[in-house]
Amino acid sequence: MFLDVLRRRNPGFIEAAQRLHRDGKIPANAYVIDLDTIERNARILKTEADRLGLKIFAMTKQFGRSSSACRAIMRGGIEASVAVDMACARATHRAGMKVGHLGHLQQVARHEANAAAAVLKPDYWTVFNNTKAEEAAAGAKAAGRVQNLLARIHAEGDTFYRGHEGGFAAGDVAAVADRLDSLDGGRFAGITTFPALLFDHQARKVLPTPNLATLAKASEALAKAGRRDIEVNAPGTTSSVLLAALAEAGATQCEPGNGLHGTTALHVVEDLPELPAMLYLTEVSHLSGGKAYCFGGGFYIDPIFPDYDVRAIVSDEPTVAASALRSVEVPPPSAIDYYAMIDASGPSAPKPGDTAIFGFRGQAFVTRAYVVGVSGISAGAPKVETIENSFGETAAWPI
Repeated sequence: MFLDVLRRRNPGFIEAAQRLHRDGKIPANAYVIDLDTIERNARILKTEADRLGLKIFAMTKQFGRSSSACRAIMRGGIEASVAVDMACARATHRAGMKVGHLGHLQQVARHEANAAAAVLKPDYWTVFNNTKAEEAAAGAKAAGRVQNLLARIHAEGDTFYRGHEGGFAAGDVAAVADRLDSLDGGRFAGITTFPALLFDHQARKVLPTPNLATLAKASEALAKAGRRDIEVNAPGTTSSVLLAALAEAGATQCEPGNGLHGTTALHVVEDLPELPAMLYLTEVSHLSGGKAYCFGGGFYIDPIFPDYDVRAIVSDEPTVAASALRSVEVPPPSAIDYYAMIDASGPSAPKPGDTAIFGFRGQAFVTRAYVVGVSGISAGAPKVETIENSFGETAAWPI
């Protein structure tokens, strides 16, 4: 889906990754990150967030919490992360980022709350119920601090991905705020939801979900109750061009993820300020039955997209030429992606060892792919900075 955008907007990245793989510097089955470009994209997002008065936290799960990518994002001006789970929090903390937001989407397990409060010291901590609020506040109290708590809220008609449900009833938000304020070690700081924005395939635009209106109504209720300086955390499909709409809707915080590497759904249909900065690289293993089988482990076809012809650049030398494009059959999510099958018909059939480049809206953290950070591409001197697993830990590669 994103390969055409990659070929057109960042061809040097593709060729650098191919060359490094040919030289034995990048393993097969790897999400590769253009660190120069992700730093550039972070700077664009940070500049616009500052202009609008928005706090900005980086979502890192899509690129596997790469430590070198975290550092590039910090060089771009975004100093704090949003941790989708504790694995994100540990990885970004280890990379030197401040944990700006913890507990959303995944809550913190009971016996991890004390350590999270004492070591990670998140600026904001989302809670879905009273029990989780009490655990966060108790951990903060034990660490000698007071924790800012965000209440995850919901109302009838709100949109949630299956398995993401949970939170306080939005109609009770004033009472919820009082309850969180009463906790020793905790204070009510604001409200959150997900997703606040979603890409609409028919309109080919990013549109607000009902959740954004729920946040606005809840903010009004809190204001009527005499509360001021309420944080409104409104994550969703995030590009710099959408931040003004979030600010106008009352948001005070934004959390770019795919926007940092130019792979939101909107980046497919529009040339946005952020350039593509991530690709998936693997290599051909063997041929059988008119197909070239390439190593898998990192295939992720985002279910937000309708079915499409998955293609790869397959070559034994650096190229972005259309003649190197081949259709690929990727195993369904119900199967283990040991291999994907590349069309090997016609002239210049793929050979074992050929490099295969894909463009995905990645979620590296749910795969078993390597994550590779490459610097110096913009200067014509590409260098592999890190080869890690999806927990931001140095990978034992090649052995």
